[in-house]
Amino acid sequence: MQTILYIGITILTVAGMEFVAWAAHKYLMHGALWVWHEDHHRPHHDKEGFFEKNDLFFLVFAIPSATSYIVGLNVAGWFWLTFVGIGISIYGAIYFLIHDVYIHRRFPWFRHLDGKYSRAILRAHGHHHAITEKDGAESFGLLVVAKKYFGKRSEWAGEESKA
Repeated sequence: MQTILYIGITILTVAGMEFVAWAAHKYLMHGALWVWHEDHHRPHHDKEGFFEKNDLFFLVFAIPSATSYIVGLNVAGWFWLTFVGIGISIYGAIYFLIHDVYIHRRFPWFRHLDGKYSRAILRAHGHHHAITEKDGAESFGLLVVAKKYFGKRSEWAGEESKA
């Protein structure tokens, strides 16, 4: 029974992290911490080197994960928190693979993904990056994609169809 509980905690944490990441992106990255996130909205050719200031957010999300592992493994009665840390780590791996590898092509993997969902993720993120300023962006999530991005560009970009 405990195994099912720990699996459930892990799955709920992974799912919950999408909403934590959405809120952090909308209210922190496009808010008080824009100074770290701003370079992520600049064209790639304007950047120097491989890393961006935006990569500091990896550390921000690693802190609660590491803390969950440390407390969960060392404080009596808090073992369940280890699985929160595992869930945060899993979401971090998913985020890295989808955002940094697939969307931004920082590594040459997943170049041939082509499905309705993967195209919707690319469209939503591309639409988010069309705004290069702190304000005015939309589509702050990663895995939960608005229905409109599954349609044709004319349906979500506010353009009239030429058909």
